[in-house]
Amino acid sequence: MTRYLLFRLADAIPTILLVLTLVFIAMRILPGDPAIAALGDNATAEQLQLFRERMGLNAPLWQQYINFVIGTLSLDFGRSVMTDQPVLGLIAYNLPYTIELTIVAMIMGVVVGVPFGVWAATHRNGLPDSAMRGFSLFGYAIPDFYLGALLLITFALNLGWFPINGGGTGFIDRMHHVFLPALTLALVKAAFIGRLTRTSLLEVMGRDYVRTARAKGARETRVIYRHGLRNALLPLTTGLGLSMLATLSGSVAIELVFNRPGIGKLLISAIAERDYGVIQGGVVVFAMFVVLINLAMDLIYIVVDPRIRVK
Repeated sequence: MTRYLLFRLADAIPTILLVLTLVFIAMRILPGDPAIAALGDNATAEQLQLFRERMGLNAPLWQQYINFVIGTLSLDFGRSVMTDQPVLGLIAYNLPYTIELTIVAMIMGVVVGVPFGVWAATHRNGLPDSAMRGFSLFGYAIPDFYLGALLLITFALNLGWFPINGGGTGFIDRMHHVFLPALTLALVKAAFIGRLTRTSLLEVMGRDYVRTARAKGARETRVIYRHGLRNALLPLTTGLGLSMLATLSGSVAIELVFNRPGIGKLLISAIAERDYGVIQGGVVVFAMFVVLINLAMDLIYIVVDPRIRVK
């Protein structure tokens, strides 16, 4: 297992370096001058020159790239152009809110999607199955930011059940603040997870070992959950990994809609202000999370299906 983990981590290094390179190039071809964005149009040429030197923007591009890579490897993303605060501090403050939103949304999506998918599969072509198809169509069709706006207007502005913005303080208050944003993402992901659960379970339920279990007189619940759902976990695990990545990326729009802190909102503000350090740091953090989630899925495959050999 340890050897496999090290192999997968080494395999992720070229991906991370490619992401770093693309982020660096993208930041340098964006229109606008970060010095003017930070100091304003009325700044003198001397002030702009001093600012560029202090932020390292006057160095040759190859030197800026090396400094960027070395800084990233040491978790030193520099300072924000706009606020002059350490980028790592800004990320450390906002990252827990994004992780919190992603985890709560995934838990809600799994709790709703998996039982709904099992229910639809065990009542194929019945009313539950039709409801599952309709729910999936709804989840695939509606944009998450639009659904979030509807939930915000209905339950926060009109009914006043939930706060309009912010992230909250303390566990109970934070769960109160995160519920509506997480529900927005969870409803969309539950449609995907439910559909995938239904499809995977239906495929497994037609196998010979399931028919054999029924012929031996096993209870239907045991057949469904022990022989059916258990063997449908491998494709479901893949779907959950993809869904988590989609939830992580979808948090960008949701953080804006609900005006809550997070890496997504931080990135959007940084892009508008041409804040190189914050943009680079935020994108790198997102990329690292993608690598870690993919690595976690690979390890879960081994637990779910021991037939997968670890080399």
